[in-house]
Amino acid sequence: MTYHIIGKLLQGRYKIIQSLGAGVFGQTYIAVDVDYPENPKCVVKQIKVSSSESGYLEMLRLLFQTETQTLKLLGSHHQIPEFIACFEENDQFYLVQEWIEGYALARELPIAQQWGCLWSEREVVEFLIDVLDILEFVHSHGVIHCDIKPENLIRRNSDFKLALIDFGSIQSIDFGIGAELPIYRIPVTSLGYIPPEQFIGETQPNSDIYALGMIAIQALTGLEPLQLKADPYTNEIVWRSENTPVNDYLAAVLSQMIRYDYQNRFQSASEVLRVLKQIIWEQPIEILETDEQFFIEAAIEDDNLTSGNSSPLLTGMKVGLAANSLVMGFGVYSLINAAPAYSETETLSKATQEYQAGDLEEAIALAKSIPSHSNVYPEAQATIEEWQEQWQVAAQQYQIAQTAFNESKWSDVIHAVAKSPNISYWQSKTDKLVQQAYVNIEAQTQDLLAKAYESADTKDFSAALQYLRQIPKESRAGALVQDKLAEYNRKRQIRAAYFLQKAYKQALVGDFDLAIKFLRNIPNDTLVYAQAQVKLNEYTQKQRLLTDYQKVASAKIKNSFVSKKSVTQIEYLQGGSYLQEVNIR
Repeated sequence: MTYHIIGKLLQGRYKIIQSLGAGVFGQTYIAVDVDYPENPKCVVKQIKVSSSESGYLEMLRLLFQTETQTLKLLGSHHQIPEFIACFEENDQFYLVQEWIEGYALARELPIAQQWGCLWSEREVVEFLIDVLDILEFVHSHGVIHCDIKPENLIRRNSDFKLALIDFGSIQSIDFGIGAELPIYRIPVTSLGYIPPEQFIGETQPNSDIYALGMIAIQALTGLEPLQLKADPYTNEIVWRSENTPVNDYLAAVLSQMIRYDYQNRFQSASEVLRVLKQIIWEQPIEILETDEQFFIEAAIEDDNLTSGNSSPLLTGMKVGLAANSLVMGFGVYSLINAAPAYSETETLSKATQEYQAGDLEEAIALAKSIPSHSNVYPEAQATIEEWQEQWQVAAQQYQIAQTAFNESKWSDVIHAVAKSPNISYWQSKTDKLVQQAYVNIEAQTQDLLAKAYESADTKDFSAALQYLRQIPKESRAGALVQDKLAEYNRKRQIRAAYFLQKAYKQALVGDFDLAIKFLRNIPNDTLVYAQAQVKLNEYTQKQRLLTDYQKVASAKIKNSFVSKKSVTQIEYLQGGSYLQEVNIR
């Protein structure tokens, strides 16, 4: 990787300050524009050049010009980074785009059903509509993104809207990829979101829809795509279980988005948008008296009128929704006519709301007001005890998180908050701590990565490994860190073996001083360290004998009347453990 570019000034204007990572198509950096007084940040992408041949460069130059025109067009959308500039310098191609201040959607998603809250159905639908609006724009301009994943959806700090970034893998709808996509070239963070057809060079516009559907399922279930199993007979992803209470309508939409065969999926973002908006706009709020069959037929007829050419899936889902809404409507009717104006259940519900809002005393007072003869009374008493325990734990964990935050122990902040009970009041207090902790972890990660890269450039792989091991596990660079740990450890082992061989060679010619220096450069946790220590002791003893012998020989020469032609030669006998004096006259 070309980390030496850090600090370099491109085009006399864009100063590279940080590496964002590498992908299949090149390296991405953060830069500052020195032409402006406030030095605004921007993103610089260095396109990968794998050959210096003129024919290859000319082809790449043409593709580069085509892509930049596309990026200019896409950048006009308010949720896509604005295109700033493109240029060629020293046979390298660079793109400059707007830097989106924010954080990746990955931070909001639940992880392995252990970290983060599962999303509600409404949150999932709103998310889908938001991103589908962007994809509808992208696809309408003949472009497929090809790498929809949580890391490429940025929650913008300015307005909390999602922005779609990293169009480095975009493909023309008209021409497609035209080649297979080897799995070893795919970033780890993309695996699971890429649909089957993309691996064999048959990328479609609805390949982006598949990836988006997988993100939505992760939000609902807490399971990452690679944790989901596929039906061995149909190859369809099995994601819905008893632990995933989701509306049949929404479940059908999501399953249709991730169908194994792209021909059986929704064919466009517009089609998915139309179906999703039915969930929001066409659910009846209250139905008191109606004929069930009439309602269902009316719903289907309404769909035919609004959609023009309704799909069987949409009709089927609308029927299901209409029937469910009808049941809900009769439930409301029953409640209005039979339920009392006020009940102990409502009291406990109100108490729960107060508890979640942060008023523990009011919540307990309301719960205690429920009379002992009520059926709700045992539940209320148990709830009071549970609230008191959870409140105490939440307060303690908040204090621990606050202390850790003040001491810049960012990982401890996240761990403390993860142990806190699910109370809205305390979550609102810890959310800011967690968000800032993640921001600081990423800044710390980039600093440690830079130091690791610098150490590796000087072949000091032990120091590089120490820096990498300091990177918190919560960092988004986890996959990169693991790769670098393996790479630098392998290089350190190779370097240690090299030092051992150099020591052997120096010892063979009697240069024990240099041999010992090589041996002392071998780290203590390498495979050859034990062998090196044995040789270190051996060579140290031989060096001591050699030094003593030289002193004795020097004294003899001074005190004897030997011929001027006498020469004392010290020879190290291979395979032996002693020194021999050879006089040559």
